Amino acid sequence: MSKMRVGVLMGGLSAERDVSLRTGAGVADALEERGHEVVRIVFGPETRGVDQLVREAEIDVAFLALHGRGGEDGCIQGLLELLGIPYTGSSVLASALAMDKLKSKELFRLHNVPTAPYYVATKESLGDVGEVHGSFGFPVIVKPRGEGSSVGVSRADDLVALEASIRGALVHDDLVLIERFVRGMEVHVGVLDGRALGAIEVVPKSGVYDYASKYTPGATDYICPPRLGTTRARGVMNLAERAARSLGCTGACRVDLLVTEGENEYVLEVNTLPGMTKTSLLPKIAASAGVDYGALCEAILKGADLHSHIPRAGSTASRETRPKSEEPAKPKTGKLRLVRTKKSANG
Repeated sequence: MSKMRVGVLMGGLSAERDVSLRTGAGVADALEERGHEVVRIVFGPETRGVDQLVREAEIDVAFLALHGRGGEDGCIQGLLELLGIPYTGSSVLASALAMDKLKSKELFRLHNVPTAPYYVATKESLGDVGEVHGSFGFPVIVKPRGEGSSVGVSRADDLVALEASIRGALVHDDLVLIERFVRGMEVHVGVLDGRALGAIEVVPKSGVYDYASKYTPGATDYICPPRLGTTRARGVMNLAERAARSLGCTGACRVDLLVTEGENEYVLEVNTLPGMTKTSLLPKIAASAGVDYGALCEAILKGADLHSHIPRAGSTASRETRPKSEEPAKPKTGKLRLVRTKKSANG
């Protein structure tokens, strides 16, 4: 594809800021190696607003290397739609739906995508956890409604642990999902432009793939491809494609599933901006399919788009219907600039 001025957005305001910085650094280096002019746009609690940073960067396209709230939940996607800057990943709506674990499950059920049984708890539920839980049984997995990277996720084996887990999850969100624990192989499928790239088996030594299991060296074993027969593996990847379609996801995403010995599969969630460090799961899956890290970054960049078709200033026509003469001019490329504060630069 033609070389562009690419803004790699990284950092952010969520609990996953550090992971985002590592993702962004890897992506930026890879795109520079492939000849693109890259602007590293690092924002956070002590930088100027991301809208100002993006405007000043004068980019042709945004590569989103963000994770968590404000990054993969539709917020930054909405900003870029209004600014008319194409971006990687899913639309505002699909991003918001995938980040919201409750809405995701509701849509999975609507589209006959199997997902583990669950119920919802709130702060008021703490008044009588036993009555709310009823005969749901144990063990269960407790997770905040709208966090990523397994932030706030824990397992509970009895009512005492359940109350403590709910309290812990409520620190991150006002609504908590209690999901039946399903014993099975955890498999993550990489999906690019609607097609499964491949899959990887995740084996956390703690038994739960929580934040510590994800980011503590040696805490989890990864097996690629998964220990599945050919037919079963194909079915798992087909299910992952269906899950991504049910939420309207585009670009690159990762679908997390549980595969049981009883020949059942359950979709846990869809991650619309999966980690892109060189040791993250999506690059590992792509590598097993013969797609190296740089080529994966390039493929994701190629899919950057605007989804809302908002009329641009000065015209009532949409982006598709506007005559070419009315298209906003591409900003002139200039000297590479680094848009970040000194504190952000140090991570």
